[in-house]
Amino acid sequence: MENQLHYPSVEPVITFVKDRLKVRMYEKEEEMGMAAAIYTAECLKSAIKEKGSANLILATGTSQFSFLEALKGLDITWNKIAVFHLDEYIGIPEDHQASFRRYLRERILDTVSPDRVYLIRGDAHDLKKEMTEYTELLKKNPVDIACIGIGENGHIAFNDPPVADFGDSLWVKDVELDHACRMQQLGEGWFPSIDQVPRKAVTLTIPAIMSCRVISCVVPGTRKADAVNNTLNAAVDESCPATILRNHPDATLFVDRPALPGKLKTS
Repeated sequence: MENQLHYPSVEPVITFVKDRLKVRMYEKEEEMGMAAAIYTAECLKSAIKEKGSANLILATGTSQFSFLEALKGLDITWNKIAVFHLDEYIGIPEDHQASFRRYLRERILDTVSPDRVYLIRGDAHDLKKEMTEYTELLKKNPVDIACIGIGENGHIAFNDPPVADFGDSLWVKDVELDHACRMQQLGEGWFPSIDQVPRKAVTLTIPAIMSCRVISCVVPGTRKADAVNNTLNAAVDESCPATILRNHPDATLFVDRPALPGKLKTS
C-alpha cells in the first residue's frame, strides 16, 4: 500500500483569485512557509507518481527562509528529484557568503540530498557555454514546480524591470542588475556596501519560468507589500515583471499578512 503523506493543517486567512493567479494569505510567515512547503511536497509527489521523478526549481533570499526550513522537514522522496535554481551573480565563487549556490547547499540541499543538483556557475570561465548548457538541461528536464519569490522592484529571478522581456527568445541570459535590486541585496545583509554588490548576474528568463508546470511564489513581509500590490493590481507588463504570473495556468502566490496590500482589487 502506498505511503500517505501526513502534514500539519495550515489554513489561509484569505484566499482569492486575481485573473488566473491564486492568492493565499496566512497570519504569520511561518504558517505561510509551511503551507507553501506542503503544497510543493504534494506537487512533487504527484509528479513522481506520474512519471517516476520530478524536477524542481528553488529560489533564494531571506524571503525563502521559512519555506525552505519547512520543506526540508517534510517527507519527500528526494532521491527521485532533480533541483535547479533561478539565478547567480556573475564572478562570485561558490564559497562567497552571498553565493546562491552556497545558500541552497547550506539551507536545504546538503540536508535532503536530491538525486541531481544543477546549479548555475556564475564564475564559470566560459559563461556563454554555461548558459547554453543550463538552457539545454532545463529543456531536457521540464520543471514540475518552480518555487520563486518576488523582488521589491517586482522582479522574478533577476528579471528586473529594465531587462525583463515577456517574449524573450532566451531561457538563460546575463543581465545588468537594477539599482533597486542591488539595494535590496544590500538591505538583506548579503554585502557590507553597495559597491560590493555585483552589477551583473545570470538568470532564468521569464519564458523559462513561465514554462514550468506549476509555480509557487512565496512573498512575506512589509518590505514586499508594494511589490505584491503591484503584482496583483498593476497592468500586466514588464514595468512589474511579476504581473506575468497572473497569466500562468497554475500559479499560486503565498503571502503573510504584512505582505498583503490593505486594499485589493480582486475582481
